[in-house]
Amino acid sequence: WMKRYDGSLESLKDRSRLPHSHPNAHSPAELALIRNMLRHNRHTGLVVLWVKLRRRGYRRSVSALYRVMKRIGTARSPLPNPKKKYVPQPYEKMKYPGQCVQVDVKFVPKACLAGGAEGKKFYQYTAIDEYSRFRYVEAFEEHSTYSSVVFLKHMLRFFKFRVECVQTDNGTEFTNRFTSDKDKPTLFEKHLERRGIKHKLIKPYTPRHNGKVERSHRKDNEYFYASHKFYSFKDFAKQLAVHNRKYNNFPMRPLGWKSPREVMTRSLGLM
Repeated sequence: WMKRYDGSLESLKDRSRLPHSHPNAHSPAELALIRNMLRHNRHTGLVVLWVKLRRRGYRRSVSALYRVMKRIGTARSPLPNPKKKYVPQPYEKMKYPGQCVQVDVKFVPKACLAGGAEGKKFYQYTAIDEYSRFRYVEAFEEHSTYSSVVFLKHMLRFFKFRVECVQTDNGTEFTNRFTSDKDKPTLFEKHLERRGIKHKLIKPYTPRHNGKVERSHRKDNEYFYASHKFYSFKDFAKQLAVHNRKYNNFPMRPLGWKSPREVMTRSLGLM
């Protein structure tokens, strides 16, 4: 530092610690070969140039060739950019209960079925209010547009607020959007229309757009299905109802450590 000091603070700043050379760096002979090839192939693309170099003994990868061409200022056709990282769009926050309710169906894991229920198929219909996270679930032995209508009727009776919009995925139990009868509304859609409720479909293959109900299903896996067995459909329906009561009364961080029931009742002035 004493040798470097010239009377200014700039002379004492940290300098780059990068090595001046690297054992895998291009040799002078390789650089000369690249420059010579570039002079005779001014309009050749990167990959074609790399193939020609390989025929003359060049053993580096095409990405290594591109990097050295970029360093010496002769890069031309860059390699395709890697897939851009997904950046989620700002999510519209709901302002009151019922503004939007997410609905989805969960298949009950086979490992949970025992005794008389073994070999059968049970389904969990779930509706969660986006604003309060207040949830309604119901057990079904089939998932169809008829079951969806039954669930919708019970959901609207259970919620103490008016539902303006129901958001679902593109499953055939909700819509015919991707079937041969795409112009024919399902029973579920007809019932929504009669009730004056908007039906919002998420983008295909993007379950994150139904994120709140998907997250609640992950919690069900961790705290319910991972530790419970069901010996009949009646047993499953009873245990599911108890689990949902616990869910609605459990404090949540996104709600400021209030429970969904507490947020819902306060918003409606019921407390």
